[in-house]
Amino acid sequence: MAKGYWIARVDVRDAERYKDYVAAAKPAFEKYGATFLARGGELTVLEGVARGRNVVIEFPSAQAAVDCYNSPEYQIAAKIRQEVADAEMIVVAGV
Repeated sequence: MAKGYWIARVDVRDAERYKDYVAAAKPAFEKYGATFLARGGELTVLEGVARGRNVVIEFPSAQAAVDCYNSPEYQIAAKIRQEVADAEMIVVAGV
């Protein structure tokens, strides 16, 4: 089974409250087997407009990635994130 990946591009508007999102999201990530491959860090813009924070999270499958996002645990965190950051998030199936 191919792994699944969250790719998130985020501009944080309130860094202090974003910490609340990170803490609230942790139980969902643990439950669904998430492994962070990139979390912030330096970036090099090759084309287009970059966001300030870029995250890649690996899951055991694309379905697990979608289930994590839709889980009650993550939806609590998502509400916090949506209040303090602008983001695009997608799930990509691995090869």
